[in-house]
Amino acid sequence: MNTIAPHLSADTLCAQGVHSDDESSIVPPIVYSATFAARDAQEFATMASQPRHARYYTRYGNPLHEQVAAQLVALEGGAADTHDALLTASGMGAISLVLLGLLKAGDHLVAQTNHYMATAKHCAELLPRFGVRCTLVEQTDLAAWQRAIEPGTRLVLTETPVNPTCALTDLAAVARLARAAGALSVCDNTFASPLNQQPLAHGIDLVVHSATKYLGGHHDITAGAVIASRTLIDALWPTQICLGATLSPMDAWLLLRGLRTLALRVRQHNASALQLARWLEAQPQVERVFHPGLESHPQHALARRQMSGFGGVMNILVRGGYDAASRFVHALTLPRQAVSLGGVESLVVHAAAMWRGTMDDDQMRIAGIALNAVRLSVGVEGVDDLQADLAQALAAV
Repeated sequence: MNTIAPHLSADTLCAQGVHSDDESSIVPPIVYSATFAARDAQEFATMASQPRHARYYTRYGNPLHEQVAAQLVALEGGAADTHDALLTASGMGAISLVLLGLLKAGDHLVAQTNHYMATAKHCAELLPRFGVRCTLVEQTDLAAWQRAIEPGTRLVLTETPVNPTCALTDLAAVARLARAAGALSVCDNTFASPLNQQPLAHGIDLVVHSATKYLGGHHDITAGAVIASRTLIDALWPTQICLGATLSPMDAWLLLRGLRTLALRVRQHNASALQLARWLEAQPQVERVFHPGLESHPQHALARRQMSGFGGVMNILVRGGYDAASRFVHALTLPRQAVSLGGVESLVVHAAAMWRGTMDDDQMRIAGIALNAVRLSVGVEGVDDLQADLAQALAAV
């Protein structure tokens, strides 16, 4: 397995990736074997005892897992000799692995008031069942983070930009607070992607992704990843084996294929979303647009410090309340009404309609989810076509 030269550009890291052991194969083969044979007893003992062995048993690892992990480490700015990655069957598989692998009864977790819905359920319902205390803080308030972190805090969980409001967390500042208290810090980097933000460079200990989104990029897989120091990856490994949230060889191959075009796609996502966000905030039917690249974003200065690009997702507040937002979403013809984000097709959801399945109006208010909020994930379609469709949908409001 070749390593990736750290000096290469993001474009080259994405396009070239890691070569397989078969140097004649430009496209890596899909190794669809659940188990692998050893040549002798000594080799079998090595295979059975070595964490993440690529040719022992696919729940433990697979040659494609090894390639994807190496590429993700490089894209996140980790060093090949000190960092590694684990792949999971979904983004929540990655979050669950970190939380269940690093926390135990009596530990304390500090997390944000607003997280991806299933992550929030971990904090509110699952972890407390196992004796883990959870404190939620407003992510934009550094003083709140400082007050919440205590001697028993084991883990500090961040997500930035956050779903669906596009609020930001100051990664460097929160990482410093966590480290000073002897806690580990985690960042869900899904909304940004490694092309727009590298939490490790800001002092964050572990990075998680729903690779279903930008990393895969085609709305055809569910996958997750955890990137961290090799010490932390080794600590998580026993839990990974027990949870069994294994990424299939086919999905690993599709993820590797998606990574090849990540740099190209993210550039288009970034440019189109910023153009549309600027246009939308000038429309009379729009109350406000939240996108980190807009100068009007309350944390735009922070976005410029810790992000190199601002992503394809925005939070649009439509004038007229819940019903107006619903009419706007239903009038769109190019963005499809569907969950997820970060793929080549634009997707849209009426955020309050989606979150109402798990939260009441007061809970949504606390989390900052407005009743007239629309989450738009901008794809790679022609930006003029998307703008024309947005214009006709706003006219229907």
